[in-house]
Amino acid sequence: MKISLIQPGRNNLKYLKWSYDSIRKNQGNHIVEICVADDFSNDGTWDWCEEMMERDSNFKAIRNDGPTRLGHTILYDRLVNEVATHDICMIYHADMYLMPGAIDQIEHKLKDKTIVSLTRIEPPLHPPGPEKMLIDFGIEPEEFREQELLDWFKDIQLNQLTKITEGIFAPWAFYKKDFQEIGGHDPLYAPQSKEDSDIFNRFQLNGIKFRQTWGGCVYHMTCRGSRFADGAVRNPDGEVFMKNRETDEWLTQNAKATREFIRKWGHFVKHDEYLKPIIPSKYDIGFIVKNSNLELLKVLEPWCSTVYTDNDRLKYYSIEQPFTSFNLEDRVLPYDNEKNNEILVEIDGSRFTQQDMNYIQQLSEIIASSGEEGTFDLGNLYITINSLKTYENELIVCE
Repeated sequence: MKISLIQPGRNNLKYLKWSYDSIRKNQGNHIVEICVADDFSNDGTWDWCEEMMERDSNFKAIRNDGPTRLGHTILYDRLVNEVATHDICMIYHADMYLMPGAIDQIEHKLKDKTIVSLTRIEPPLHPPGPEKMLIDFGIEPEEFREQELLDWFKDIQLNQLTKITEGIFAPWAFYKKDFQEIGGHDPLYAPQSKEDSDIFNRFQLNGIKFRQTWGGCVYHMTCRGSRFADGAVRNPDGEVFMKNRETDEWLTQNAKATREFIRKWGHFVKHDEYLKPIIPSKYDIGFIVKNSNLELLKVLEPWCSTVYTDNDRLKYYSIEQPFTSFNLEDRVLPYDNEKNNEILVEIDGSRFTQQDMNYIQQLSEIIASSGEEGTFDLGNLYITINSLKTYENELIVCE
């Protein structure tokens, strides 16, 4: 099998080296091209990349010279479209150790119009879930217990060779043509956060099937980039703790990307227990808000196509526009503007409650379950459905 592994990185050289060694040890008889993007690092990453390109003909690298970070949302696509030479690629993080037999499983499971994810073995830095295995073989390369991991994995791998679930999460292998058909990642989320959930939705809407193989795995140290830039830490009892250790950069960008995701899709990220996307319908919704204020506008605006407001519209533009790629002058209109949306929700800001907000966050499902045009009250919301036309399929291709 010929496959290109796609690895952006910023100031995570020790993980890149650790990951590289595992790939070359455990790639088997396959031709594995490693494609790295150095995102304006200052830890010697580019010097190492230049050295590796001299030593390894299947190592390729590009560099963002700065002065600002591009992020993996952009660099994933540059590596796929400009650097990778094989028809099959895999989004692969720098903090992942490739387990023996993993590429074999991709070769066996990857079919036309499918994406194959390897299963993650992780130390207990995040809550458990049925889509991964939690067991601690080290939280940093310098304490990694490689042989213990390999011995443990050898005992379980045979029992898992036929197990398949339908989730998707990195590392995920795909045909380049399927990636390019939908335009790759949406730069709306640059530099990072929610770009994966967005592209997974679009793959699914475009007819791609997801297959997570449990016989092919990686050991994943998790989030060794902008989120936990200073690595993982143990307390005096040897327990790992990561809560409330996210960088300010990551927290700010994650909040921004979450609002952009809601503006685009009309809902929070949704998936089943194995991380297969759940995609509610996207409707053309307009909020008609009287007795509005800045705080209420900030809460409501991402959840609809248009807000018609009687207050603070121009001030809201000036405050919020720097944090979104959507044109707020098209989204936030005067209260007496003509109402052209197919679904209208009338809101009195003086009576708005948390329960009303809960309804808004579930509005796509509520509208879909109503199944008919007409009007109805929902808490303090007055809803008029003029059309049940949906628009989620128009989001598949990122131009």
